[in-house]
Amino acid sequence: MTATDRLTAAIDARRDELVALTQDLIRIPTLNPPGEAYLEVCEYLARRLRGRGFSAELVRAEGAPGDSEKYPRWNVIARRDGAHAGECVHFNSHHDVVEAGSGWSFDPFGGELADGRVYGRGACDMKGGLAASIIAAEAFADTFPDFSGAIEISGTADEESGGYGGVAWLAEKGWFSPERVQHVIIPEPLNKNRICLGHRGVWWAEIETFGRIAHGSMPFLGDSAIRHMGAVLAAMEDRLYPALASRRTDMPVVPPGARQSTMNINSLHGGLPEPEEGFTGFPSAVVADSSRMIIDRRYLIEEEPAAVRQEIVDLLEGLKAARPGFSYELRELWTVPPTMTERDAPVVTAVSAAISEVLGLAPEYVVSPGTYDQKHIDRIGRMHNCIAYGPGILDLAHQPDEYVGVDDMLDSAKVMALTLHRLLAGGS
Repeated sequence: MTATDRLTAAIDARRDELVALTQDLIRIPTLNPPGEAYLEVCEYLARRLRGRGFSAELVRAEGAPGDSEKYPRWNVIARRDGAHAGECVHFNSHHDVVEAGSGWSFDPFGGELADGRVYGRGACDMKGGLAASIIAAEAFADTFPDFSGAIEISGTADEESGGYGGVAWLAEKGWFSPERVQHVIIPEPLNKNRICLGHRGVWWAEIETFGRIAHGSMPFLGDSAIRHMGAVLAAMEDRLYPALASRRTDMPVVPPGARQSTMNINSLHGGLPEPEEGFTGFPSAVVADSSRMIIDRRYLIEEEPAAVRQEIVDLLEGLKAARPGFSYELRELWTVPPTMTERDAPVVTAVSAAISEVLGLAPEYVVSPGTYDQKHIDRIGRMHNCIAYGPGILDLAHQPDEYVGVDDMLDSAKVMALTLHRLLAGGS
């Protein structure tokens, strides 16, 4: 039997185990925010992997954004060393999931198996990918115990809110330095025949406009911050959005609609705060003296980061010069530049060859419209040999009735296992 035959057989034999592992992970409701059950899922993964020959360490991201005594940011890093010295291949998956929301036909945390699919929040994004990477690593290590180097598997916190309590913190502590890790695969749900090379850039900011409070029956004695924010919105609609739509990239971003610059207004608040739940009275009559908008700007590798910010500054300064009483404050929240791994990078060529062999298809190279934890591995960890590859359909992420296909997980696990053989056992 060839190496591919042996690994395929080993993974097919673990089909039920793969399903059960995915179900177990979904049934741990690691909701973010606020950050529930992080320790529980890390302890589960540590027990599982220690029982399969891995060492495992639980690491809390103390002091990271979101970390608190009530909701500590726990991560797990497991490692299995081979029989000989060599390079390290690291599979990194986030264990947190977004809120379930409404509209489900299945229990969001039930992990139900139906028609060859496992349903639940996080099934696709990305507990199915985490389970597939574990099965792949175990099957490879059991089939080729004489391998060189090391395999690492991590379950990390807070990717859904930026990754600062997970991969960013770990990268700052050296866990992803090129001296200790040489290849990183992030099993995000991007379809089993796709290799994701990177992502667009992101710049989040808050714009606040100011006014003067007055009685709502005499608004001429005040100055409405909400009306000033309305002028900001109008300028964005008239000038900024058309300009963004005209910019195109050579990055293979999916879906095609994201191959332009985009901006989302994430939230908009003005005037009185929202009343507490259960309040049955009416709001008081006042002119709003503050209005706040949070913007989520996604930009292209062809754009300069400084120009992204300056474009907003110029729009606001133009309003300040033209509109009586207009004043504002711009606060940058966070930013990450675009990243894209070269197609001839070692991890890319290894996964590409494995996809062709397992699926009989030429891989599709894509770039994600949104960021994921590659940004921290690349920028903070200085580890550029990193991609995303995993099972699942990206469009299902964060949706009701989210699912991952069992056959897709099996195929992706075979690709991951064959990739390990190519990188650690000299396979070709």
